Amino acid sequence: MTNRRKYILIGVGITVFILLLIIGLNRYYQKVPPLGEDLVVKIVEPKMLYGFRADSFHIEENRVSQNQNLSDILIETGVSGSTIDQLAKNSVTVFDVRRMKAGNRYALFYSKDVSRKPLYLVYENNNVDYYVYSLTGSLLVSAGKHIVTSKRQTASGIITSSLWNAMKASNISPLLAVQLSDIYAWTIDFFAIQKGDQFTVIYDEDFVNGESIGLGKIYSASFSQGGVVFYAIRFTQDDGVSYFDQKGNSLRKSFLKAPLKFSHISSRFSNNRMHPILRIVRPHHGVDYAAATGTPVYTIGDGTVTQKSYQATGGGNMVKIRHNSVYETSYMHLSKYAAGLKVGARVRQGEVIGYVGATGLASGPHLDFRVYMGGSPVDPLTIKSPPAEPVKPQNMPKFNQLRDSVLQQLVVKHN
Repeated sequence: MTNRRKYILIGVGITVFILLLIIGLNRYYQKVPPLGEDLVVKIVEPKMLYGFRADSFHIEENRVSQNQNLSDILIETGVSGSTIDQLAKNSVTVFDVRRMKAGNRYALFYSKDVSRKPLYLVYENNNVDYYVYSLTGSLLVSAGKHIVTSKRQTASGIITSSLWNAMKASNISPLLAVQLSDIYAWTIDFFAIQKGDQFTVIYDEDFVNGESIGLGKIYSASFSQGGVVFYAIRFTQDDGVSYFDQKGNSLRKSFLKAPLKFSHISSRFSNNRMHPILRIVRPHHGVDYAAATGTPVYTIGDGTVTQKSYQATGGGNMVKIRHNSVYETSYMHLSKYAAGLKVGARVRQGEVIGYVGATGLASGPHLDFRVYMGGSPVDPLTIKSPPAEPVKPQNMPKFNQLRDSVLQQLVVKHN
């Protein structure tokens, strides 16, 4: 090889080397930020499931079938009967395996090798609580909880048919309608809501692993019924949490202790009372107040008259009043009704609705007074009248500050 040719080859090699070096440096500087800029390194966190690294196991998720129990689930995986028996014993102080419910989730964790050995069973008792069963070693049973995160939500809607349907139409959990009806039970007659009524509510929604598991606290709400706006503001005092209107008055109202004055109890609530006329033992789901004919009878709370009729089965002249979505009361054996009383009329606490009499099956003038809670009769003498305390004077400055903030947030987002 001549010297000239040798030098040419060396020159070409050097040129190629320099070109490759330039290309490499160019690629390097494209990846590395210039001086003065932060180097961002993205670290991918491993997916965790019930406290385990999900990529370390083969995992099978399922739901408990009808009549399926711990033994049924584990025997199919090859876990021995003696191991299952010991797991059940170890679980006694943590969770009673007999309380496993059909439809609840469970997960089986297997080893990732070819043996696919069952290592853990995790049973979800509800959206938050779960129990971990170690299928090897000491057969330990432990309790765990999902991390619950709450997100503040604001929802608004217009009633077209019912509050429930308005929630669904606005893609809001209808369960919020149930909570709102509880808060406003003593203020708004939800059986009388009309098309065009509006609501706005600020509340928490709870999530586990990004999945909604239900509703949390309701902080405030406004409900417009017939053009009148009713506010609900959550506020904590020494005696607990309650909801108040913008003036600090409680949304809950107390019942009167009795529906009439100047009387005495002649018969109490009983499941097996001897009827004074029929002379047979049968339930008496009310309280009898003996009083002179014509004694005024008062409604014990605000409500709507749902029935005003003669009860042929023995009650005589009767008035029934629905107070809210929970409570109803009835007043029987009346001699006559209050003037102008009609079905569908709103009555106020302490308003006269009728007069004591002896119509129907009655041995003498008295009032048979009954209370129904959720449709079932309850003893009127044992029901606890809801608290009706307003915001205390010493707490008003703090409440007013909260109220002013709340009223700014409760902006109806529809026209």
